[in-house]
Amino acid sequence: MQETDIRFLENSFKKYYFDHFDQIKVPKRTPEREFGYQKFNSGMTRHIALKDDKELHLMLIQSTPSDVYCSNAYYTFPNLPMNEKDWKEADLIFDIDAKDLNLSCRENHTVSICNECNEVSKNLSQCLKCNSTKLEKKSLPCKNCIDGSKTEVSKLSEVLIDDLALSKENIQVYFSGNEGFHVYAYDSQFQEIGSRERSELTDYISFRGIIPETIGMNKHKPDKKLFADFEDKGWGGRFSKQVFGSKSKRSKIITELLGNGYSSFQKTLDDASETIGVKIDPNVTMDIHRIFRLPGSINSKSGLTKIRCNDLTKFDPYVEASFLSGDSVEVMANCPIEFRLKNKKFGPYVNEKITVPTFAAVYMICKKLARIA
Repeated sequence: MQETDIRFLENSFKKYYFDHFDQIKVPKRTPEREFGYQKFNSGMTRHIALKDDKELHLMLIQSTPSDVYCSNAYYTFPNLPMNEKDWKEADLIFDIDAKDLNLSCRENHTVSICNECNEVSKNLSQCLKCNSTKLEKKSLPCKNCIDGSKTEVSKLSEVLIDDLALSKENIQVYFSGNEGFHVYAYDSQFQEIGSRERSELTDYISFRGIIPETIGMNKHKPDKKLFADFEDKGWGGRFSKQVFGSKSKRSKIITELLGNGYSSFQKTLDDASETIGVKIDPNVTMDIHRIFRLPGSINSKSGLTKIRCNDLTKFDPYVEASFLSGDSVEVMANCPIEFRLKNKKFGPYVNEKITVPTFAAVYMICKKLARIA
């Protein structure tokens, strides 16, 4: 990224943190958390301990970070190296990202940026200008991506509340600032479990590793009566609704499943997991030392803010998470895909010098699809 672009982004981000510090949600038990940040074109600085809002505000203004992070874990000594921190417990956090949903729309709003000559083209595997295969993919998520991610959030919330007995009041949903959502579960019975147990939890939530016996298929003594019914709690009931479709078809389909045998039923389970399982990133949830983007901070991949969703159904990230100014700025844009921010349409642009609001300029520069003219 060019120096002029970095200075522009730093100034835009600094102004945001000065004007919108009320958006920054300092987590409870702040002194027990590890904080960290990144600067543009620089590595991560972490193992930082902060006492309160004032220290966080000072760090944001002095450092002008591109990204700000906070641990889900609680430590006795958060500022020490990892093996000396004395881990106590960690909040349960789930990451749902549109890139993991395999949506058909993604191909239409993904561009390829050549690392050799910076040529921008629609989603290709080889540069049309220099034939290099060293390409970086950038996605400009659409409404369908956000809606798909919302569906997974709703499925996750159902499992957390109905199956795992988590309190609805202790579950918070945040737009990540780019392509998806972070779901936080506070004060649960899972606070003190380690990585291995959290891995098993993600398997359950994703409906992975489920054996046929769980749903009622007995390998040695097949019996229709053992199969899960529509009213059953948990995955049994969800599987029944997905595979049987209706109560009237249940008996006939069970007969077919029994006739196809145990191995075939296992494949039916695996196929069903793609539909009814929640698509979360297991590596995120099982990492008990991870530092997560701080709520209220800007995501440098987009210039949008990580913000809490109080009404997931109505939430529109491209309106509600766009806080940067509308001051005009001139950029050289090479953005072949149309996008919308704050109810305004931008693009497509093909190597054009244009004047756009700061929030749109930042979005394109963060996506490497524009530079300051």
